[in-house]
Amino acid sequence: MFRKAERRKAKLRLAITGPAGSGKTYGALVLAQGLGGRIAMIDTENGSGDLYADMCDYDVETLTAPYSIQKYLASIHEAESAGYDVLIIDSLSHAWSGEGGLLDVHNQISRNMKSGNSYAAWNQITPMHNKLIEAMLSSSCHIIGTMRSKTDYAQFQNDRGRTEIRKVGLAPVQRDGMDYEFTVVFDLGMDHTVTVSKDRTGLFDRQVFTITQDTGRLLKDWLNSGAEVIPSAQDIRNTINRLYRGYMDLFSQDSSAAQSAMQAITQGRGSREWTQEDMRNLTEDLALRMQKKGVMDGIGAFAEQQDIM
Repeated sequence: MFRKAERRKAKLRLAITGPAGSGKTYGALVLAQGLGGRIAMIDTENGSGDLYADMCDYDVETLTAPYSIQKYLASIHEAESAGYDVLIIDSLSHAWSGEGGLLDVHNQISRNMKSGNSYAAWNQITPMHNKLIEAMLSSSCHIIGTMRSKTDYAQFQNDRGRTEIRKVGLAPVQRDGMDYEFTVVFDLGMDHTVTVSKDRTGLFDRQVFTITQDTGRLLKDWLNSGAEVIPSAQDIRNTINRLYRGYMDLFSQDSSAAQSAMQAITQGRGSREWTQEDMRNLTEDLALRMQKKGVMDGIGAFAEQQDIM
């Protein structure tokens, strides 16, 4: 059924690209402060996430090699379950080109294939990549992802007419097209100024600027200016899944006790009676008990009983 198009409230999906030393991590933290709320950071940059601890309050989880997609997914879900408002993924480049990243996995698969057909190995890599994209796009957190740019050197004339050699950023180190998945893409130069290569908000047309907290506030106002979001059936299923995992953990994997607890807190609530506030409160109630594991088989039947399928 067609409906009238309307822009709805949304979560930020923003990428910051730039060569090493351009200030991606710092800019992400400044932007996150402007968005407001609790900030979490996934740090794959050898502990660099702790270097800015004097800037503001934020929590860090350090990922080390191998940089598997599973590790990224687990950390994203952990941040959601813990109720963080903003999640900085610093950086997404390791998921692609780091040790144990998708390029590594592709090479391993290719070597193990009898045909040696490296092209066929992408059939196994693409679903993994898509899972990472889906986790970011569907997250309950604002997502700021950083990506290193491939670097080159170019000649420029300075203010005095003299030639200078400067480092410039090229394409981000990630799978081709990854930047298209974001609402906004900031490209940072070595002078820490931003040019915008993608902007669905229309806020930064033809602007060159430095990231400040006001940049985050401007984006937040735009994100909140849409119509109120009515939870979809999938949103509700995701919340039920998180709650169920939490209760399974709480009751030592006793599925009967977990379902009884779930039924008690969702009694009589059909799919049309859920609100975003309901889902956040119920999830946060069990956030600290969530575990990085899959949903048990009984969740499908339970979801049907709650009228959310």
